[in-house]
Amino acid sequence: MSITTIASLRRHLQWALELEHSTIPPYLCALYSIPDGTNVEVSRLIRSVVMEEMLHMVLAANVLNAVGGHPEVSHRKFVPSYPAYLPHSDKAFQVNLLPFGTKAVETFLKIERPMKPKARPRAHKYRTIGQFYAALLEGVERLERRARARRKTIFTGKRRYQIDGDTWYYGGGGQPIKVVDLDSARQAIREIMEQGEGLDHTIFDGDNRFGQVDELAHYFRFYEIRKGRRFLPTDRPNHLPHGPAVPVDWSARYPMAPNPKVRKYRGKPEIRRLMVAFNRTYTTLLEALHAAFNGRPAALRNAVPLMYRLKYEAQALMQIPTGLADGTTVGPSFEWTPVSPARSGSRRAARTRRSASRRRT
Repeated sequence: MSITTIASLRRHLQWALELEHSTIPPYLCALYSIPDGTNVEVSRLIRSVVMEEMLHMVLAANVLNAVGGHPEVSHRKFVPSYPAYLPHSDKAFQVNLLPFGTKAVETFLKIERPMKPKARPRAHKYRTIGQFYAALLEGVERLERRARARRKTIFTGKRRYQIDGDTWYYGGGGQPIKVVDLDSARQAIREIMEQGEGLDHTIFDGDNRFGQVDELAHYFRFYEIRKGRRFLPTDRPNHLPHGPAVPVDWSARYPMAPNPKVRKYRGKPEIRRLMVAFNRTYTTLLEALHAAFNGRPAALRNAVPLMYRLKYEAQALMQIPTGLADGTTVGPSFEWTPVSPARSGSRRAARTRRSASRRRT
């Protein structure tokens, strides 16, 4: 399936937002389950990936806004219910909310596995994320080429909706790219691809600062954790890492029960209250991102304190026993929980009006 219309391109860019977001709760569960002061290098590696996944959401939103779309990240259907497949993938595996451990890292390797050199782009039912973004890039180039033949352009969006480095706090190896034309769209999409699976089928993400945790592509950062060893500049993608050891203590974690759900604790009101509080913080974070992607970039300032709050609330849950015989603890469920149902309803109505308006045009 190819991307041949502007409506299809906008739809697939919205899928890109869903895809990038779907990886963040699993990565955060693994990160938050590591007690402070333990697995320090592992935590740095996972955190660097999380921050880049958030950057990828910004980049996808910038491309979507540039082609006249409307990023939607603040509604119930945007939030996966784990276990879940990667959105619009070939459903080869499911993603679970798990504490740090070999099962979690093995899943992360499946999520981030590189595209084979001769793999075809796939806009739907993709096997690797790289195939999906290759299809997106093809679609952008195809549609802009057709538009230029008519002396037009697909990049008709409001430039003030673009997120740049002045409004995005980011503690990793990259900055938002303002998308205003084909060249900047290519740059944004390639940045996502390179950080995820490597530059030109290497282990590196193209930032050219070897020695920093955020220079390797995501797959290879997780591979370092799985093998307990760093890569050297001379290592190749199909080889084991030959660098210094990465200290990994697989037992240093809160034993969170897989895929928590609020409904499982109806008979335990205090636990349920804490889970709902976490989910409201998480939903508020999505609302801040939605506002930022739709013309209010200053709303990103609210994201940083919300991320810190998520960590503290998640770790508090992870220290509460479930009461089950397996010794597991409670954890964050990452469920859509707006602070005010009325606000959520008004947002749905606004989306409906916007959709109707787009259909008329």
